[in-house]
Amino acid sequence: MVKCVNIIIQFTPIGVLGLVFTTVSQNGLSIFTIYGQLILVIVLSMILVALITDPLIVGLVLKRNPFPLVLTCIRESAITAFFTRSSAANIPINLELCKNLELDLPFYSVSIPLGATINMEGAAITITIMTLSLCHTLGIGVTIQTALILSIIATIAACGVSSVPNGLFLLIPTAAVLFGINLDIAMLAVGVGFGIAIITDSFETALNSAGDVIFSATSTYYHRQKDGKDIKFLGKFAK
Repeated sequence: MVKCVNIIIQFTPIGVLGLVFTTVSQNGLSIFTIYGQLILVIVLSMILVALITDPLIVGLVLKRNPFPLVLTCIRESAITAFFTRSSAANIPINLELCKNLELDLPFYSVSIPLGATINMEGAAITITIMTLSLCHTLGIGVTIQTALILSIIATIAACGVSSVPNGLFLLIPTAAVLFGINLDIAMLAVGVGFGIAIITDSFETALNSAGDVIFSATSTYYHRQKDGKDIKFLGKFAK
């Protein structure tokens, strides 16, 4: 299965190029300039989560340098997920990665498929930023407290939509209700989301997929440390 996925991945840049061509032909090159700032904010937010937030969580839990684990997962999982744009398609890659990290099979055989279904990192970021950008466009003021509530709602609502192609955009109207935004207006933001999904969805899937392995490994290592066992940090990658 892993070999089949790797073969498909070799051809995915052609597919991505085709998707970009279709999007540009339908919307014109202006889509990259009109929505450039929005794309930049979403992508940078995901990169910050991948390189700052996730390592911070791993470091606090394991009390050791998290970057060897995080960068290994990004290299081995995020890159392939970026091109496939499918957490489900990346499951065999992640299972093989967990095997090479020498994690516990009974645990990661459940956590990886489960993560591919309910991981919400990238989706929550996109829903929150799209909703806040809609508020900014309409001149609606947003307080820190309201933004925090929005983030919590987006995180809960996003659970499960990562397995549905572009399903997260359909949750934007739900989040927009918090600010009293009309459904018709909110659906315009959904249309914008679909227009930029060719870029944002790739980063979202990469973040989600790498996160599945990062936190599966963190959980396994934490319980090994708690039991006084050798955590075998990075497994075969440490050799």
